[in-house]
Amino acid sequence: QVQPVESGGGSVQAGGSLRLSCAAPRDTYSYCMGWFRQAPGKEREGVASITTDGVETYADSVKGRFTISKDNAKNTLYLQMTSLRPEDTAMYYCAADPPGGFPLNNCYKLEYLYDYGISGQGTQVTVSS
Repeated sequence: QVQPVESGGGSVQAGGSLRLSCAAPRDTYSYCMGWFRQAPGKEREGVASITTDGVETYADSVKGRFTISKDNAKNTLYLQMTSLRPEDTAMYYCAADPPGGFPLNNCYKLEYLYDYGISGQGTQVTVSS
């Protein structure tokens, strides 16, 4: 299975913004895609997901600050991050649902992104205070 490819990470100061991109293979169909993150010494955390219908789900920790979007024609996923905080520092991974989809085609359970999803190598986001 070809992995998605993330880009757009970097280092910013608190309060800054970054936009992450994720290119999924063009010949694959993903009903649900999303982002999860992992900080050093911490567990993975689902950040946001979106369906091809445009239904978005966000973790409470990023609501109102992050926006997920998808260009279905290009099979490209984005994560616009604003008002970044030091606690947002992590490796960010893009994930797509596997062939057959997530259990019950559920795109609301953000943990499915890392439990079942096909993810890329990640892109580092570092926020300094």
